Amino acid sequence: MPSSQPKPTACLALADGTLFYGQGFGAEGIRTAELCFNTAMTGYQEIMTDPSYAGQVVTFTFPHVGNVGVNPEDDETADPVAEGMVVKWDPTEPSNWRAAEQLQDWLARRGRVGIGGLDTRRLTRAIRQQGAPHVALAHDPEGNFDLEALIAAARGFSGLEGLDLAKDVTCAQSYRWDEMRWAWPEGFTKREGPGHKVVAIDYGAKRNILRCLASAGCDVTVLPATATAEEVLAHGPDGVFLSNGPGDPAATGAYAVPMIREVLAKEIPVFGICLGHQMLALALGARTIKMNHGHHGANHPVKDLTTGKVEITSMNHGFTVDSQTLPEGVSETHVSLFDGSNCGIAVDGKPVFSVQYHPEASPGPQDSFYLFERFAAAMKERAPA
Repeated sequence: MPSSQPKPTACLALADGTLFYGQGFGAEGIRTAELCFNTAMTGYQEIMTDPSYAGQVVTFTFPHVGNVGVNPEDDETADPVAEGMVVKWDPTEPSNWRAAEQLQDWLARRGRVGIGGLDTRRLTRAIRQQGAPHVALAHDPEGNFDLEALIAAARGFSGLEGLDLAKDVTCAQSYRWDEMRWAWPEGFTKREGPGHKVVAIDYGAKRNILRCLASAGCDVTVLPATATAEEVLAHGPDGVFLSNGPGDPAATGAYAVPMIREVLAKEIPVFGICLGHQMLALALGARTIKMNHGHHGANHPVKDLTTGKVEITSMNHGFTVDSQTLPEGVSETHVSLFDGSNCGIAVDGKPVFSVQYHPEASPGPQDSFYLFERFAAAMKERAPA
């Protein structure tokens, strides 16, 4: 009897030789990357367009991916940045009033590969136990795969350690941002009137972070990741924001740390998120380390050590600040309740702080918005009477 199973049209090859077969969707071709998993139940479009996922293929632990379609408003950057996606079930027809396009067509148009029908629980367990593997993801509608070549491609991937990916995803030139957070029924509205002058350094900034800054009363100017202290200070900022981003923080720190140190010397309020948190920590004298499999999801509990409050946060990082290397005068303010890793720091007695998680992503849903308000309050307090 002929098999009722369709011929596989996609293959995921791990560097250790393990092979997973499934049905391909999106773009055709081969992508090599680090494989991570994300536990979020919603927001697959935001995840795929988060610049922090550069160099990675994302395994979604939640099976219903594609069910709400995609739309232009939910992109966190102009194009998808993650190399591809792995899902349990093949994407279904979208069922959401905001859907403007199917996920499969969106991925194909943007050059990103998807594979469905995999045992994502098994894959997630492997990542947790063995660390984030290097993989090659292939999609061929005819189902023809050179398995030895795919495994070799996975083994040939250099990995994220030592890679400065911020330069690949940062803006090409400076620009102004005035769009605020989405609100019913208006949608996105523009900030008007005077505000706190904020220079945001774009290491791979998500749009919703910039919206949260604007909603907090900030007049935002975005500069490329390689901006010098002279270029930052030329804008006369009331505060400096350090954005999220991909890659090895130590590599990006080669040019980011000197700039941050000069800004810190001017006693200007500084706020960092994700890679920006790691950049600040490096500038203050701490170190960062690669995690086994990182934190990627929207259900991560974080404890604020200054208040005792627990926040439900969104996270996306494969490196972390080594809290044991924080220098005197720098306090650990937040920790992960999953593994105790560092999730926030602050300079004692100064308006300089950062967090490892994403307060703009609203998984709590509004547990962490106070951080933007704290940044705005610090700039207001510093402003001349």
